[in-house]
Amino acid sequence: MAHRGPDADGFFVEGEIALGHRRLSIIDLSTAANQPFADNSGRYVMVFNGEMYNFQEVRSLIGDYDFRTSSDTEVLIAAYTKWGPDCIRLFRGMFAFAVWDRQEKELFIARDRMGVKPLYLYAGEDRFLFASEIRSILSTGMVRRRLDPAALVDYLGWQSVSYPHTTIEGVRQLEAGSWMKIRKGHSEQRRYWDVTDVRYDIDFYDEGSVKKKIRELMLQSVGRRLVSDVPVGAFLSGGVDSSAVVGLMAEAGGARPNTFNVAFNEEEYDESPYAEIIAKKFNTNHTRLLIKPGLFLEELENALDAMDIPSGDGINSYVVSKSIRQNGMTVALSGVGGDELFAGYPFFEQYLQLQSRKALWNIPGPLRRLAAGFLGGGGKKGRMAQLLRLPSVSIDQAYPIFRQINSPAQIHEFLRLSGNGSSAAGVSPGSGHAVSGVGAELSARAAQLARLPLLSQVSAAEYLGYTQHTLLKDTDQMSMAVSLEVREPFFDQDLVEYVLAIPDRIKRPTYPKSLLVESLKPMLPDEIVFRKKQGFLFPWNIWLKNELRSFCDKHIRNMADRSFVNGGALTAYWQRFLKGDPNTRWSEVWLFIVLEYWLEKNGIEG
Repeated sequence: MAHRGPDADGFFVEGEIALGHRRLSIIDLSTAANQPFADNSGRYVMVFNGEMYNFQEVRSLIGDYDFRTSSDTEVLIAAYTKWGPDCIRLFRGMFAFAVWDRQEKELFIARDRMGVKPLYLYAGEDRFLFASEIRSILSTGMVRRRLDPAALVDYLGWQSVSYPHTTIEGVRQLEAGSWMKIRKGHSEQRRYWDVTDVRYDIDFYDEGSVKKKIRELMLQSVGRRLVSDVPVGAFLSGGVDSSAVVGLMAEAGGARPNTFNVAFNEEEYDESPYAEIIAKKFNTNHTRLLIKPGLFLEELENALDAMDIPSGDGINSYVVSKSIRQNGMTVALSGVGGDELFAGYPFFEQYLQLQSRKALWNIPGPLRRLAAGFLGGGGKKGRMAQLLRLPSVSIDQAYPIFRQINSPAQIHEFLRLSGNGSSAAGVSPGSGHAVSGVGAELSARAAQLARLPLLSQVSAAEYLGYTQHTLLKDTDQMSMAVSLEVREPFFDQDLVEYVLAIPDRIKRPTYPKSLLVESLKPMLPDEIVFRKKQGFLFPWNIWLKNELRSFCDKHIRNMADRSFVNGGALTAYWQRFLKGDPNTRWSEVWLFIVLEYWLEKNGIEG
């Protein structure tokens, strides 16, 4: 894991416990803050990944502790010695940490609320392993390198794997917003926060007060994420979200913001004119990173090598992170998360429209299924067919369908996972969606989700689905692969809790993310707010058929030879794609190529 922390390493080994840590020095750069870190009494030893942004506030509450450093690491362990697991309720940050109690022989591990920082676990008969990367667990030689068949359904359906599974059999994720204790061979796990636990005691009668509160929380969130003893940069695309973050960085004070924009000579990709408007408005120290689209092809294998877990996305994040790191930044703020919080995706409006027609689902099921049969299996009609087969269009039922890459019918066609004639890993080709993965996570919270405003139901589903398991994981693994820490102000706990409680009549956009824009007025110029959305929409469809054809063909053929794949169906689909069949998509093919590359790279049985 040296790429995650190139500045120092450290170890604590005693009896039955061994802790290791790699450090990326950001707060208190002295060696005194290196980890593993012991408290003053020597009873507790800790390893910690991430940042506690409000550590100064928490430090002031502790009082009776003789601090030796100015680090957030020491504040965290001092807080644990004072309050135990309850200390987490005070923390505002992104973190995964472990504390060993040398007296009680007890291990405590915890993960941040939104799941920004990963934490993977393996429990065997006589051992317990945990790490920030699955590859670290595999490198011990104590875990069999075997693909988890059940995880394939998640991966092919939604391009990532949902809690609690991972792509490796026996290795699982610690759920976001939860902690675990391990003592004398027994474990206890508890969730301390959930995105669906929204406050209902807030008065939203005055829309002006709501906008004022959003502005205060946004400024607080950005200000928290500027805490650093090294320079802080920002991704600046020139879109609403990144521009809002940069504007608030300038307002929060301190050093002149360092902003970075990825620019292209090709006009259809280039957003730099918009980024330069914001850079000029807020007097940032702006760097235009000119990149040729071909660089994404040149960096492809480096990006795939950086993947700790296979993902259908993330190549862009790797290239951009690498460019910013090469320009001297260790920390960068990102506007990721604005769409999820302020209803920026088309699905938000589509879900409202779906709810306005929910009387359709009062029609008897057999009639709806009959109608679904006439719609076919692909595209929008195929999605509607799946929706018609559902018992209802509640968010836990509908969301997995709207976010899927491959439909259950396609997965059923591509995979051979069951030997008894039953459907692969719980997926029935006619059921509408999987009974595992993100669908299971949402179903377990169906009652809580139903109490939220409709737009917030979508936001909560996004956090529990695509955001947590794809967007945040890709951001973390691709930025940390090049030793860059990315901080995301839109994932601040206080901001999220408030905005998710806002009723639809206030939040529903009259233009893209209008509530956010109007809360920050007059910060964002009209040419930014009403610009045509563009960005990293590179011609992967063309690249797969040309520049990457031999690379893809090799991995498709190798994947087709695996026992869990219906090789004939996969290669036939690949050939149809190469011939330009409009019913095929590059993203569906790409998931198999990435998975095969990852399996080969890491020596995984499957």
